Order: sequence, then structure tokens, then C-alpha cells
Amino acid sequence: MDTKPRLMSGKGNALLVVSSIYQACTCYELFAATELHGKCAIVTSYKPSPGDISKEDSGEGLNEKLKQYEIYKRMLSEYFSLPPEQAITKAEQFEKEVKKKFVEEPGQMKLLIVVDKLLTGFDAPSATYLYIDKQMQDHGLFQAICRVNRLDGDDKEYGYIVDYRDLFKSLEQSIKDYTSGAFGKFEKKDVEGLLKDRVNAAQERLEEVLEKIRLLCEHVPRPKTTADYIHYFCGEDPDTIDSLKNTEERRQNLYTLTESLIRAYTNIANDMAQAGYSVSEAKEIKEEVNHYTNVMNAIKQASGEDIDLKQYDPFMRRLIDTYIGANPVKIRKSIPELPIIDLLIKNGAKGLDGLSDDIKNNKQLAAETIERNIRKIILNKTPIDPAYYKKLSAVLTALIEERKTQSESYDKFLDKHIQDLIELAQKTVEPGKDYPDKINTPAKKVLYNNLNGDTQKALQVFETIVEYKQDGWPDNPMKRKDLRNYIYEELKDDDLTDSIIEIAKNQPELT
Repeated sequence: MDTKPRLMSGKGNALLVVSSIYQACTCYELFAATELHGKCAIVTSYKPSPGDISKEDSGEGLNEKLKQYEIYKRMLSEYFSLPPEQAITKAEQFEKEVKKKFVEEPGQMKLLIVVDKLLTGFDAPSATYLYIDKQMQDHGLFQAICRVNRLDGDDKEYGYIVDYRDLFKSLEQSIKDYTSGAFGKFEKKDVEGLLKDRVNAAQERLEEVLEKIRLLCEHVPRPKTTADYIHYFCGEDPDTIDSLKNTEERRQNLYTLTESLIRAYTNIANDMAQAGYSVSEAKEIKEEVNHYTNVMNAIKQASGEDIDLKQYDPFMRRLIDTYIGANPVKIRKSIPELPIIDLLIKNGAKGLDGLSDDIKNNKQLAAETIERNIRKIILNKTPIDPAYYKKLSAVLTALIEERKTQSESYDKFLDKHIQDLIELAQKTVEPGKDYPDKINTPAKKVLYNNLNGDTQKALQVFETIVEYKQDGWPDNPMKRKDLRNYIYEELKDDDLTDSIIEIAKNQPELT
């Protein structure tokens, strides 16, 4: 549960098939004493009732029936937070709720322990692992295996069968015809392709993804430094507004393939020798996975697409730490996990510590990264306040042009340049405060900026919109037209009126 990607991420979960209700209860008791407490449950045909044990002799200690009754009662009592005597009446409700949670919240119900139930017809795409500790064959086994063969996302390529009862002896002999063993009553065509050797399948997937990502990066200019990768995947010039847009598809392909590569590698990382890789080959593959992981991290920062590191698949970062040991984006303990622009605003030049080492140690790359991130914010916010962000865009363009043509000591200039960029970043996130007293809300400030600093006109248009706007006006053509007419009476300018309507649609105060 702590090492397998789907179980670690909480996107997948598992079924454990055991031989008896008593065994199910015993397993539950063991798991409930671990971190799985509250995230595992028994689902069997057993319905606890005091009558079941009324005639049992408890003088010689709890026998199996007494023990399973006590465990079931305790499980229900804890789940419903009810006294045991009340809780035992809710066995059917318990089963419905844990099955629902297993399907809809796999991270909160990670393991169901079953005997016969849920092995046919239970549709749970989250189920990724099937642990079998029960003699099974033919249709019963076939149906059980089908519980984990439903796919529900790119991170699940197949389900896993963990066989404790040696049901698949033929697999160990690399015989793909299971009809002589576990599926003795089936025709070969009925089970062909149902089972694959886990290591072979993982190796095929690893080689496939490696080939794809190598092909994607084939045209990165040599010597393929971090700067070369950034320029290929983000564009050469941070001042070219379309550079990020024109390379967006490349970057998305890189992100998708790198994350697929990380998953593929972690699925086989502990079995490289078994897969036939030599020690040196295994080391080279690990280094290659490490390399592409570091490239992805650097490009996400350089493009401003690491917008919220907390949302970047926490389990993916855990996989990297556990299996790959890539150089993560280093964020000091004193600095929270924030996008680079927020780090710079909060911590000044010390915020550069939030950059990956390859970028941080190259001042030009650091400057380009900040420039791209600021450009991205400006582009995203321009529809909200066109006049203000067009001014900031012009300032950024001038700073970039100055960097390109500077004549003083480059390192000294870059230090000054980065400080100027930090000040500009502050203005992109927190617009200036030099407004007349009556221009005291975000929407009024935006109107003021886009009406040439005319306080009276900005206030009149604001009041007009507040007075005449109707619910849902931004998405209703008739209501929008009505409001436009009122605004036009104030401005007497068609183009300006259309511009103000578009701006007002982006102001929470005015919608």
C-alpha cells in the first residue's frame, strides 16, 4: 500500500479473497491495527446476531464463532459510532456504505476483505489489486479476476493478481495456456490474453514509454542542456507573446510521457534484474528517468505551469522520492509551496531558492523563467483590466529588451534585472494603490484604469451597471444588450462601450 503507485496515490484499492468468514475477521483485526484502520472492511454473507453465539461454550475461551461475532460487532460499532448492541443491526447498511466508498472514494476505503461476495458483478474500476488466499478455479476464478480488469484512467493500465495459493503454476513455467490448470474447463480462446506476466508487461511498458519520450526530445538542440530543453519546449524568446502558446502541445506531451515514464519505471524498479537488465543497464535507465523528471520540473517552472505545486500529484512526487531520487524543485522549509512569482513577491530574491537548481544556477535562465511567468500572468489577467496590464506588458517588454542589449557586466546587470522583475511581479499580482479615495473597490479601479483615469465617469458607469444589471446578464444576449444601452448613454462611444461590457463581465462585483 505504501509502494505500489495506484495504492499509494489513493486512486486505486484492493480486494483480499480469503477462505472463510473467520479468516476474514482475523485478517481484518490485523489490518485494523495498522494505518489501514478505518480504511478497510469485511464484506461477507455473515450477519452478526447474539442468537448465533447464545449456545456456544465460552468457558474454554472464545471459539471461532464467538471471535468473529466480537470482531464484526466492534467493526460496526466503530464505523457507526454506536454502542455494539445497536451497531450489529446495521450490517446491511454497513455493506452498502463501504461498497459505495470503495468505488467512489478509493483512498478512504483501501481494502475490502471478502469470501464469496463481490467476486461477481461488482463494478469497481478503482479496484487494482486482487489478493487471492483461497482455492478457486474456472468460472469463479475468472469472475474474480475480472473485478480488477476495468480501467479508469491513464495511471491504470491493468489490474494485478497476487496469488498466495499457487493457482497459476503454469505462469511460472512461462506457459500461456492456462486451460490445463486454473481454467481447466475453459477453451483456450476464452482466456487468451486475460493474464500476463507482471514483470514482462511492466518491461514492455517501460521500453515503450522510453522510446516515445526519446523520440519527443530527439530534436532538442545539442548539447541538450537545461536551457536547450527550455527553449525547445517554451520558445526561444520570453518576449514573444505566442511562444508559449506555439509550444504548448510539445510541453503537454512531455508532461504526459514523463509521468507515464515515472509510473512505468516504479512498476518495475524492484524487479530490474528479474526483467533481464544488467546492473549497468538498470542504472542507466534510472538515470534517464531521473533526467526526464528533472527536465519536466524545470520546464513547468520556466513556463509558469507549476501554478500550484500542492496540486501536482503528491503521490507522483512521492514516487520520485522513493524510486528515482530526481532533483526536486528545492523549496526551503521556511518557504511555502507556492508558484515562483508568489515566492519572489513574498521573499524577494530569496524566492529564487524555489527554482530548480539548473535554472537557479544560471542567471539568464532564472531571468527568462521570471519573464515567462510574469508574461503568463499578464496574458491571463489582461481581459480583467486591459489598460492596466497592457501598461505592465510594455514595462516587461522594455525590461527584456534591455536585457538583450545590456552592455555592462552581465552578472551584475542580471542581478539588477531580476530585482526589477520582482518589482514588476508585485504589480502584476497586487495593482498599485494610487487611486482617488472614491475609487475604493476592485471593479471601480478597473473602470478607472480603462476610462483614462476619469474618476467621475468611472463612478457613473459603476453605478449604472449596479443599478441596471440583471441576474445572469453576462451569458444572456438580451440582458447584455439592455445593459449595454444604459452604459452607452454614459459613454456615447460604441467601441468604448463594447470594451467596458467585456471588462464588466470579468468583475465579480458587477456580475
